[in-house]
Amino acid sequence: MKQTSFAEMRCSVARALDQVGSWWSLLIIRDAMMGARRFKDFESSLGIAKNTLTNRLKELLDNGILKQVEPENGSKYLDYELTEKGRDLAPIIMTLAQWGDKWSVHEDGPSFELRNKRSDEEISRLWPRDHDGTAIDLADVMLSREGRNGQETRTIAPEAGGLNDD
Repeated sequence: MKQTSFAEMRCSVARALDQVGSWWSLLIIRDAMMGARRFKDFESSLGIAKNTLTNRLKELLDNGILKQVEPENGSKYLDYELTEKGRDLAPIIMTLAQWGDKWSVHEDGPSFELRNKRSDEEISRLWPRDHDGTAIDLADVMLSREGRNGQETRTIAPEAGGLNDD
């Protein structure tokens, strides 16, 4: 069944989900971040049907998130590689992994850890930060947009479970 497109919505979250909203797409991006480059790599890692993988790879190529490149080993098959646009999704994938490790825990624990390659230290929780690097409390984050009735400003209120009018 064809889903409604969010491509023309003004909301940047909706437009982003239009390009990467499928769970298979996010898992393909995750695997590409972890070094998967070949169709068979994605297929064996994900256990995904060939037709579904083909469709998701095509969407990611069409949306400029992946690109095909000549393989280094001279194979006749092209490799898949993240573009700059695709690499910019890394913080989202990392934050989603951290959220899942906290709120959707598997009985065997996390499937991978996020670590700094140079120091081998675990990467701290990704969180909104001020210009000086200081973590910002969600209650101090303000969302401002021009709505139908002029400027609309809201703050995130975690204790209320949603957005409150300011």
